[in-house]
Amino acid sequence: MDYRLLGKSGLAVSELCLGTMSFGNTTSEQDSIEMTHRFLDRGGNFLDTANVYVSGKSEEIVGKAIKDRRSEVVLATKVRFPTAEHPNGVGVSRKHILDCVEASLKRLNTDYIDLYQVHVWDQATPLEETLRTLDDLVSSGKVRYIGCSNFLAWQLMKSLSTSEANRYVRFISIQPQYSLVNREMDREIMSLCKEENVGIIPWAPLGGGFLTGRYNREVPQSGRLTAKAGESSWDLRATEKNFAILDAVKKAAEELEKTPAQVALNWLIHREGIISPIFGASTLEQYEDNMGAAGWKLPEEIWNRLDEVSALPSEYPTRFIAKFSRQIV
Repeated sequence: MDYRLLGKSGLAVSELCLGTMSFGNTTSEQDSIEMTHRFLDRGGNFLDTANVYVSGKSEEIVGKAIKDRRSEVVLATKVRFPTAEHPNGVGVSRKHILDCVEASLKRLNTDYIDLYQVHVWDQATPLEETLRTLDDLVSSGKVRYIGCSNFLAWQLMKSLSTSEANRYVRFISIQPQYSLVNREMDREIMSLCKEENVGIIPWAPLGGGFLTGRYNREVPQSGRLTAKAGESSWDLRATEKNFAILDAVKKAAEELEKTPAQVALNWLIHREGIISPIFGASTLEQYEDNMGAAGWKLPEEIWNRLDEVSALPSEYPTRFIAKFSRQIV
C-alpha cells in the first residue's frame, strides 16, 4: 500500500480509503469489523464515515473496529445534515457543530477525530462562524484537521481565503463525487485543488457500482442503480457516453486479467491530484475485489485510453484560456 500526504499537511494516508456507509446497513456488524481489520492489516490506514450514515450506526461500528488500533488510523467523519427535528438540528452553525462533534466522539469511542469534514455547503450560516468553530475544535484537540465535501469551486476558494484572512485552520481536503463516469470536477475544482494544495478524496469512485461490470444496457432489477432519483439513479448513469466508458473499462480488464472495478479504481489512484479514492463494499468478496486495485499501475497506453473516452467535452472558458496561455521556457 502506498501513502500520500493529504493536501497542505503532513498527514499520510493510504492510496485507498475504506468507506463505511454500508456498515450496519447492507454490511453486517461482524463483516464490517472484519473488513476494517483486513484493511488495516493490508496497510490501509484511512477510514471515512459520517454522523448520518445509518443514523449513526456506522460510526458506532467503526469505533468498535478500531478501539485497539486507534493510533494507526486516520479517522474521518462529517457534519451538516439533520440529526434532530428542531430548527438547530441541521447545518454547520456553532451550536450544531459542537453538538454533533460530541455525539460523534461518543459513538466512535475516541477523544479525537483526525479529519472533520463539512458534508455540504450551508448557505444559512455565516462562513466565519463555521470556520471559527472548526478552528476552536482543532485548538481544543478534539479535531486534528478539517475538510469539506460537495463544495462548488467558489465555495472552497472562499473558505480558504476566509481561513487565511482570519488565521483559522484551513481545509486540507475536499471529498467530491469523481470517477470515470463523473468528471465534472475537472471543470474547476481539480485545477483549484492543485493550485491551493487541497487533497481530493473522491466518493463513488465506481460510479455507484456502474463500473464494476455487473451492469449492461438493460435496466437493472436490483442494486443501487435501481434508485429512481439521486446520483445513483439509472437514468443518470445510463447514457451512451457512460456505456462507451464501461466498454473501455471491460476491454482493459480483459487485456490485463483484472476486474473492471480494479481497472476503474486504479485509473483513479494514478490520476494527478487524487489522493485516496473512497471505496465501499457490501460484502467481503466486494472488498477483496476492490483491494485488488492497489499495488500496481495501468500501462500508460490503457490509462490514456480510459482518460480520453471519459474526458469532458471541450468547453468555454477552458479551451479559450488554453489557446492563449503563455509558456515561458
